[in-house]
Amino acid sequence: MAMDPDAKRVCDLIALAGKPITDMPPAVARLNYRNQRRIMQLPPQPVAEWRDLDGAGVPLRLYRGMTAQPGRCLLFCHGGGWVIGDLESHDGVCRQLANLAGCTVIAVDYRLAPEHPFPAAVDDAAAALRWVAAHAAELGVDPGLLAVGGDSAGGNLAAVLALMGRDGTVPAPCFQMLIYPVTDLAGAAPEPDRFADGVTLTTAAMRSFRDQYIGSADAADWRASPLRARLAGTAPAFVLTAGYDPLCAEGIAYVERLDAAGVAVSHFHMPTQVHGFVTMGRIIRAADTALEIAAATLRHAWRTV
Repeated sequence: MAMDPDAKRVCDLIALAGKPITDMPPAVARLNYRNQRRIMQLPPQPVAEWRDLDGAGVPLRLYRGMTAQPGRCLLFCHGGGWVIGDLESHDGVCRQLANLAGCTVIAVDYRLAPEHPFPAAVDDAAAALRWVAAHAAELGVDPGLLAVGGDSAGGNLAAVLALMGRDGTVPAPCFQMLIYPVTDLAGAAPEPDRFADGVTLTTAAMRSFRDQYIGSADAADWRASPLRARLAGTAPAFVLTAGYDPLCAEGIAYVERLDAAGVAVSHFHMPTQVHGFVTMGRIIRAADTALEIAAATLRHAWRTV
């Protein structure tokens, strides 16, 4: 199917910008990515409450949706290839999810590569989950209604947290919401010619993010590549994939592996969309639709806990 015209407009804007973000020094790339929200994202929605927290040394931000139901909480890990992204870059998405899902969202500002390579991001996400569960009462959340989620690299971290929860090394989340997640850093590059240019995430950019994050570690470690883990017994999942995304195949493979392992999984595929589109709602109108569907699936999961 042809690329969504809104998504094509974003790709054209990126092409006009010239230098790829992965060719910039990390500090410059992070500032550039953060500032993109003024162009790509709608004005931030009001929420009932928001505040910054210190979760055992990991910066967090709490958002309470306007109609938040008691106890419901989503721990959200932002995307950005483990190299860029922060609380500000995903502020709008977290506000939308808090309102759409009727819950509290707690965003995690984990350490970034290459200064802090794998498994620093995993360690921070795990520490944040443990801290939120331990301080649930004061945060107004229920540990039994604690879900994990994220987009791209954050989806990778959420999938890893769900596996750790199954194994008892962190509190077990009740649900995992994975938006175009990275699931296999040890796999072969997908369709390099198709994703060489003209998309928001190219194969070369993904390879750069991977190399900065993994460093000298083993990319086949399941904490980096959850597709290579045993998946039985992990939390029910929602997985969103996009057709014009080099991560699409591994996202679909994760859905298939979850299903084969007996894990309840919902898969929503948007064939005309590009990687990262849920943070581009000012231009890509389908971003709202995707977040509404993700939030509806999350609400349903909480009703069945």
